[in-house]
Amino acid sequence: MSSEHGHDLRYPDSAGPPPQIDVVATVPGAPQIPEGAEAMTILVTLPPGSPGAPPHRHSGPAYGYVIKGEIVFELEGLPERVVKAGEAFWEPGGDVIHYQDGNHLTDDESAFVVTMFCAPGQPMLIPVSAEELEARRDRRAPR
Repeated sequence: MSSEHGHDLRYPDSAGPPPQIDVVATVPGAPQIPEGAEAMTILVTLPPGSPGAPPHRHSGPAYGYVIKGEIVFELEGLPERVVKAGEAFWEPGGDVIHYQDGNHLTDDESAFVVTMFCAPGQPMLIPVSAEELEARRDRRAPR
């Protein structure tokens, strides 16, 4: 954790201990948030073995935190990875395809909280057609 993320949150007149703050993840640079975006936070619970949402994209960036279990996470151009409870993920949104967000566990549910910044008038999740997936096949990381 760098010093610019440090906080001193003690109450001046309190005898109790201050809160503990741990930086779970940071995103370098300034992600592009669509003008007039609506921030939306959702809880996604995946049954055992659930593949999650089909390949899709978001109109703005999304920031998530796995609260239970493990999810398989894959964005266009990056290899798939397993994100475990207590770990975070993010995606830039826009033209980047989100291939996977399924439950990595076959015997227990997994859950994550994600905050998305959606462009006005657009759905939070935009499915990608089979034709587009085929046309962009070369952009997917080797499996």
